Amino acid sequence: MMLKTRIVTAVVLVPLVLAAMFGLGTRGWALVTIAIVAIAAGEWARLADFGQLGSSLYVAGTLAIGAGLLLAGGFSVEQGWPETLVTVLCGGAMLFWLVVAPLWLWFGWRAESRLALALLGWLLLIATWVAVVQVHAKGPGLLLALMAIVWVADTAAYFTGRRFGRHKLAPSISPGKTWEGVFGAMFAVSIYALALLVFVPHEDGVHVATPGTAVAWIAMVLLLAALSIIGDLFE
Repeated sequence: MMLKTRIVTAVVLVPLVLAAMFGLGTRGWALVTIAIVAIAAGEWARLADFGQLGSSLYVAGTLAIGAGLLLAGGFSVEQGWPETLVTVLCGGAMLFWLVVAPLWLWFGWRAESRLALALLGWLLLIATWVAVVQVHAKGPGLLLALMAIVWVADTAAYFTGRRFGRHKLAPSISPGKTWEGVFGAMFAVSIYALALLVFVPHEDGVHVATPGTAVAWIAMVLLLAALSIIGDLFE
């Protein structure tokens, strides 16, 4: 049943996402994705137990922040937002996923402050939105390639875990996840990263990618895949 749900979801949503990604300009993409982020904000509010009124206000606040960034944040269709704004927002979110989230999972912390949860949710959600819009401004193809890292990792982990899964990854958090699924995801994204090297441009007939940059690229892709797993467990 879960596999059927995943397939139906992909068949319906993937064409819509691709149509918006490549058919809309960056501003149109920003409007579509802030709507999706608003839905995610509602889910965050539900997980944080904000209540019906609190959830509605939280979603409204998310949309207000998005509108403010589009109208008064120095946004341009060609360049996106100023690099300083992107660095602050996305850098803060990156530090959370690299440092705080693993510790949070390891020690089993529980956040009791709703204000802290609200601020954290806005940081992570708005940073995600800013990132996907900023990369879209550089090129929809680049955004698709980066988003596919998570899709490849998730799909490979699911099928590898179902077929070979024996050792639980985090049984107290997500009993279905296994270490075999993790290894399958890492192997799949490594192959994917290698395949993408074919599309690295050439200069004067010489392939720009060197062995060093190729290793660094694969390491970054593996890190992104690992963070996607941490994000799944954190949720």
